[in-house]
Amino acid sequence: MLGRPKFVLASGSPRRLSLLNQAGIEPDALRPADVDETPKRGELPRACANRLARAKADAALKSVQLDDELRGAFILAADTVVAVGRRILPKANLVDEAAQCLRLLSGRNHRVYTAICLVTPREAFRQRLVETRVRFKRLSEEDIQAYIGSGEWRGKAGGYAVQGIAGSFVVKMVGSYTNVVGLPLYETTTLLGGEGFPIRFGWLNTTAV
Repeated sequence: MLGRPKFVLASGSPRRLSLLNQAGIEPDALRPADVDETPKRGELPRACANRLARAKADAALKSVQLDDELRGAFILAADTVVAVGRRILPKANLVDEAAQCLRLLSGRNHRVYTAICLVTPREAFRQRLVETRVRFKRLSEEDIQAYIGSGEWRGKAGGYAVQGIAGSFVVKMVGSYTNVVGLPLYETTTLLGGEGFPIRFGWLNTTAV
């Protein structure tokens, strides 16, 4: 794309890419970071999200610095954490993990934190943390087993994807919906625009679906 700075998304998440596309932004490259996302002992959810977003941004920057085509690009990294109180829920990859998460979330409030970390062309780091409060309905064992059968939970923080079937579990949400999906669009576009990225560049060529 000519006419605007290069933009790199430091994520392999289809959800984050889709959300950026929804906002009219098309990354020039994807640079998923291979970062250990295990929370540190005693680490609070906010601190964990911030640390991992920064680590992903650092890793992507090292990759971009070695690429003549992308050097000087804007780089965006993000990390989403689902928590009940101080307890961080895993990105569920096993059936038992998903079932445990869903039983814990059943009929309760939880919080979803997404930290975004932007690296500017001058290699300055800008971070934001967004919090959304979510309440699930009381889930029956039939709900849980059927949802596990859907497979939508695999690899998702907290063992659910709000943009799918689990959207029907939500009784109440306070805050950003796109944050729960994985990338808070208002905060992301505000951060990019504030650093001089032309967020409206792709709007003229965007056709509503």
